[in-house]
This record gives sequence, C-alpha cells and structure tokens, in this order.
Amino acid sequence: MAKRRQLRGFDLKQLTGFSSLIGVDEAGRGALAGPVVAGAVLVTQEFLEGRWAVSKSGRVNDSKQLTAAERAELYAEFEVLAAAGQIHATFGSADVAEIETVNILGATKLAMRRALEGIYPASAFQLKVEPDLFASEAEKAAFQPMVSCQILIDGLPLRHFPYPHQGIVSGDARSLCVAMASIVAKVTRDRLMDALDRTHPGYGFAQHKGYGTEEHREAILKRGRSAVHRDSFLRKLFAQPRDLEGQMTLFS
Repeated sequence: MAKRRQLRGFDLKQLTGFSSLIGVDEAGRGALAGPVVAGAVLVTQEFLEGRWAVSKSGRVNDSKQLTAAERAELYAEFEVLAAAGQIHATFGSADVAEIETVNILGATKLAMRRALEGIYPASAFQLKVEPDLFASEAEKAAFQPMVSCQILIDGLPLRHFPYPHQGIVSGDARSLCVAMASIVAKVTRDRLMDALDRTHPGYGFAQHKGYGTEEHREAILKRGRSAVHRDSFLRKLFAQPRDLEGQMTLFS
C-alpha cells in the first residue's frame, strides 16, 4: 500500500509548472482479437490534494495488478468523480480493420489520440509565444495560450504523435493518473470483449478477452478466424506444423 501511495506523490511533482496532468495508457495491444483501447484521465492539484485522492487513491494500481472486481469498483468511483467534475476520464479505440491497416503501433497511437481528443484537441497545445513578440495589442488579445497541461503516456515517447507528451516507462506503476487511465482502458475493453463474446460465440472472448491463451488458440484452430480476429497476429499460429488430426505438434 505504501508503494501505491507514491503514485499520488509522483503526480504532484509532475504538476510543477502545469495546471493539470493527463495520464494515458492502453489495453489490448497484445491480444489476438478485438480492438485496442486507450484511456485518458485528467487530474489537477486540487484533486490530488482532495479527500478522495488522499484517502482512497492507495487502492489504485496498474490495472493488470488488480482483480476484475477491484477494477470495476474503481471504475464506478471514477464515474462519480467525473460526474462531479473532479476528474475528466475518456477513452478511444481502434478496431481490427485499423490494426490491420496501420499495424498495432499505429492503431495504439490512433486510440490514444482519440482518447485525448475527448479532453482537448491537439491544436490546444500550441507553442507559447513571449508577450513582447506580439506586433500589436489586438494580436496579443487574440492570442490563445497553450493549454497548461502535462501529458504522461505509459511507455516510451511516441514518434509522430500530435500531442506533446512525456513517456513514462512503467507509468501505470508510477503515476496515479496513468494507473487510472489503465483501469479505464482495461474495463472499457473488457466490456467490449464481453459484447463480442455474445456476437461471436465459441471463442471464449468473455473469459480471455481475446488474448492468446491455450483455449483461445485451440478454438481458432478448430473454428477458424472470426471477423474480429487480427489476421496479422495469427500468422505464426497457423504456420506451426500440425499432426494429421490438426493438432499442434511439438516437433516437425
């Protein structure tokens, strides 16, 4: 628990010089089926020093380290906080067709961009200009200053991304807002996979959420691809040698 409390302290330090932080993380990047989903959560110093963050944020962690019940409970609390205007939480996704078109990295950036657009357009993050560079008072009055917001994205910095940001390796284990974003992304994607389980039964999407478990791989080999499987992710699976009954063989 003590380590989790450090997430809030990390964000308070990152706020220096900014009025707010936005944490961004994704879910589903390594799955064999379904979309990739990104979450984005905006927090302020007022929130980080407020009652909920001080007393309850110690329960927040990297979504992979939480149970499904813990994630669902926190997600419900995020909804209450968002409705009260204490945080801003959004998500964005990229579907299987987009993953196949621009590859998983491009689709992940697309999902993250869409999540961020739910908070601020990229154009809001324009370069600051010193006041004495304005040609007139009218030009100065018309100038829209850059949003005073620091964006923290889990992992390495993204190249050719429209939002200025800081990459935080293992950010979902270091930053409260990134960890919150990871929960938003995970819960949202899990619910989407539950829906896909109803429209594409027989693969077990509700159980494994599209990841490459043994049961999932066996279902693919038995039933073939579905419309929500990522073909580029299945090439190695179908390339592996099988015995006469179609089972995977250990040795060729």
